[in-house]
Amino acid sequence: MHDDHDHDHGLAHDLAVMERMMARRRALKWFAGAGTVALVAGCGGSDASTGTTSSSSATATPTPTPSTTATPTPTATGTTTACIADPTETAGPYPADGTNSASGSTSNVLTASGVVRSDIRASFIGATTVATGVQVTLTLTLVDVNATCAPLAGYAIYLWHCDRQGLYSLYTASAQSYLRGVQVTDANGQVTFTTIFPGCYDGRWPHIHFEVYSSLSNATSGRYATLVSQLALPSSVCSTVYVDTATYPSSSSNFARIALSSDGVFADNTAAQIAQQTPTMTGSPSAGYQAAAVIGLAR
Repeated sequence: MHDDHDHDHGLAHDLAVMERMMARRRALKWFAGAGTVALVAGCGGSDASTGTTSSSSATATPTPTPSTTATPTPTATGTTTACIADPTETAGPYPADGTNSASGSTSNVLTASGVVRSDIRASFIGATTVATGVQVTLTLTLVDVNATCAPLAGYAIYLWHCDRQGLYSLYTASAQSYLRGVQVTDANGQVTFTTIFPGCYDGRWPHIHFEVYSSLSNATSGRYATLVSQLALPSSVCSTVYVDTATYPSSSSNFARIALSSDGVFADNTAAQIAQQTPTMTGSPSAGYQAAAVIGLAR
């Protein structure tokens, strides 16, 4: 065994070895340059992916998402396609629906003959006095809020309110039975009452009372109301009507002292509830008013 060193073989051998070493260094230098180019190219791709140049952002193609083809929301086709349940309100001290008494006896106009009527301006028990004031034709549409606001046919609605002086028949106007009546909803869920614009008495926002019954027989039996609530009359119409102090002697001054926000019935209602409880009205004091409101019932 012996050591075999390159420098032991003479000049010719050393030259050959040097030649091979030079070739090897050139190859290594070439590979190092190629690696640098590859590295730079890799960095250029990373920059493009960040969108720092206009060319890279222009060629990017976003992938569509399912949200762009979501099913559109159906468009409402009528005024009763958006409704809420009317809040329950007090019947007050003058309902005449068999739940309290007047003049020492139970007052229940619902059991009286002739209570089913559209024009409620005249008394129909004893006296025949006709309540005077600005005429109002009020159409109510009863809908089921749990069935996409579908109209409710065959329901009975009992409507009552005070007269132009703020008095209620059978109670503070005890000899009268005007401004009370019952109607049955038609196929469109509608009833229409011809009445007068009620006066404003001290401490209450001008309003109309109503009760909803599932049938006429339930209404005329009394004490089976599905909903007891009230309508709030529009402020602008109140101001217009009450200017006539000859017809509405105390309403203007009473109205000036009350607001929806301070009313004992409407004050705690939401804006949406007040909006539905306020009838839309068109007309004038001289020509009369056409009014309409939706009543939402949660069955």
